[in-house]
Amino acid sequence: MQLVYLSPLPWNSFAQRPHKFVEWFHSKRGGRVLWIDPYPTRLPMWADFRRIKNARLFPDPLATNADIPDWLTVVRPHRLPIEPLAGANWVSRWLWRDILRTIDRFIQQDETLLGIGKPSELALQVLARHPSIPSFYDAMDDFPAFYQGLSRSAMARREQVIANNVSRISVSSTALAERFSTYHSKLTIVHNACTVDSLPPVNAIRKHSGELVLGYLGTIGHWFDWPFVLALAQANSALSIHLIGPLYTPLPEPLPFNIRLLPACDHATAISLMQSFSVGLIPFNRSDLTASIDPIKYYEYRALGLPILSTYFGEMTRRQGQAGVFITDADSDLTYQVTIAMVHKYHRYEILAFRKNNSWEARFNASGILS
Repeated sequence: MQLVYLSPLPWNSFAQRPHKFVEWFHSKRGGRVLWIDPYPTRLPMWADFRRIKNARLFPDPLATNADIPDWLTVVRPHRLPIEPLAGANWVSRWLWRDILRTIDRFIQQDETLLGIGKPSELALQVLARHPSIPSFYDAMDDFPAFYQGLSRSAMARREQVIANNVSRISVSSTALAERFSTYHSKLTIVHNACTVDSLPPVNAIRKHSGELVLGYLGTIGHWFDWPFVLALAQANSALSIHLIGPLYTPLPEPLPFNIRLLPACDHATAISLMQSFSVGLIPFNRSDLTASIDPIKYYEYRALGLPILSTYFGEMTRRQGQAGVFITDADSDLTYQVTIAMVHKYHRYEILAFRKNNSWEARFNASGILS
């Protein structure tokens, strides 16, 4: 069996759930994969032009998938950012005629599975052209929540049509499962996971020493809970807070002296830096967007034996009470919360069991997507 996969992320980006899925698929079925990179599915905003300028000046060090394996073909659609507008699908059909023919020829070669990682007009057209092949929609985020106005309503409509027509739906969080509950007969929750084979052996995890560090590694966007982090810094002035990753939101001014910003880094460096943390932070706001998030940071922190201090959002609200996981907010006694988090230690067998049960391979093996 081979796979056509319309990805929510470019192949040449930091490896996440979509990349891990196609690698797992190839390891299980041995078939070729036709990977379709995403294109703009909303109207442009001024922030997009700033982001393009920044990307040219400061290339993303997390874009680590430049190498394309021989079993995978990457297609990059050319598309004007007009998809939500009436009649845009007719323009797109003309622009995509070569891509649609490429997909048609690929599907004719062998038994094929169609995977959709993000709703789009291109995904709808492929579904309509090949209604008889097995298909699935993997909702790794609440995609309409990323958009506003016309773009948001258009995305919601496309997602509804796709959900109606695919054979199976997999979702990454409980909130997304509730959104798609009317499709219960073809719905599966497939939580996120971590890349276990990129982690050091449990016995080789470097223990932090000296400076006590509350650490966050990831993108700092509009969902980042700055009020919580500022309150955390004030309540724990003897500790350092390290925030590592690309910055896409204005900084509060001035930052407390014990908050240190570090740039984005490659995955190997990230794993090394996380081992210097005393506690792993997941400080996200509560919003429509974060309500559906199952953060990969949770799995990486746990797989490195780090206690976790998180705000109330998304899947993390359902982890209250887990050993070593502390859910709190800016109004809590943050000195006490940090103290109890720091004294928690995972046993070696707990870390090994977590890694075994929360690798991408274990997650997709249990998903039933290929059954």
